[in-house]
Amino acid sequence: MTVTDLPVSERRVLLRSDLNVPLRDGRVADDFRLRAALPAIDQLRDAGATVILCSHLGRPRGRVVDGMRMAPVARALAELGGFPVVHASDSVGENARRLIAGAGPGDVVLLENTRFHPGESTNDPDYASELAEWADLFVLDAFGSAHRAHASTTGVSALLRSAAGPLLERELAVFSTLMDNPPVPFTVVLGGAKISDKLPLIRALLPKVDAMLVGGGMCFSFLAVEGYEVGNSLVEPDYFDSLRELLASPEADRLVLPSDIVTADRFEEEAGATAVGVNSIEEDTWGLDIGPETSQQFAEVIGGSGSVFWNGPMGVFEWEAFRSGTATVADAMARSGAFRVAGGGDSVAALRMLGCQADLDHLSTGGGAGLELLEGKTLPGVRGLERWAR
Repeated sequence: MTVTDLPVSERRVLLRSDLNVPLRDGRVADDFRLRAALPAIDQLRDAGATVILCSHLGRPRGRVVDGMRMAPVARALAELGGFPVVHASDSVGENARRLIAGAGPGDVVLLENTRFHPGESTNDPDYASELAEWADLFVLDAFGSAHRAHASTTGVSALLRSAAGPLLERELAVFSTLMDNPPVPFTVVLGGAKISDKLPLIRALLPKVDAMLVGGGMCFSFLAVEGYEVGNSLVEPDYFDSLRELLASPEADRLVLPSDIVTADRFEEEAGATAVGVNSIEEDTWGLDIGPETSQQFAEVIGGSGSVFWNGPMGVFEWEAFRSGTATVADAMARSGAFRVAGGGDSVAALRMLGCQADLDHLSTGGGAGLELLEGKTLPGVRGLERWAR
């Protein structure tokens, strides 16, 4: 079910959003996820619901951490949305009870960080019951947390009539297109630091794609397996056997690895950048970006694609000297006529830094959740909603 299927008028609705945003000096440093959460809040407020909003923030591991409180989120959300947001000092307890009792249709009460309670990450039924006590209905809109079987994502949906919010609905529709009926040629661009994070995705998608472009730190494990010197670049030897199997598979020709790399003699922002062929990487250097030849090759493949999914930067894009590969991919995505989707925090951050975010068809709010969908998994949060299907 979706929000329009719920009788929300003059009802209290517990809305699980993804408000896990970076904080800096007591302020929200990036409001991407807050803006993505607003449509669900607006829809519920406009329909006459009292919105009880909850989310985790960071990884406090079941204890109260003052630097991970939701107060800055409440202030930023109120400023962006143009409506008051009342912040409760806990997600359960007397303060939350008093504020919710005093709230009416159109009001928004933001509960404190759900991960301050150990019962959140263990999906403790008692904690889920305490959260469910605040509301008549439940809406899950936190795609970025839907792959976690937590109390506020799956536990509550067993206790309250539940539906998917508009963000979750949109995310599932986009990933369904990529999984089941992507416009062809279908290209996947993968980067980021670790091959271990992407190996299940590579195994699942390689038979389904026309091209898989591999950059970022993860490419060096592939290059090492192929016998190239990779210097001090990040490699994960525990996964070499798995990579050998992939490179020997019938679909191995769909993997496109870098032909050149931007290297530096030290892992520092001010280090000098040198582009070299993959057969010329020196022993004591670091590979910090894909090279210009590879960047152009990747751009041409993206430009000729019918659909593109991108997860993970091509290098250390935060440092200007090692940003070119990521910038070239971002520009190619922006210019392409393909169905274009980017997911993962670093990819979205890079697109926003480079001013290309508005040119894509979809920026996903969930890195891990999107990868699990593309791996063929069912998200626990979504499974919890299925019991309420029409």
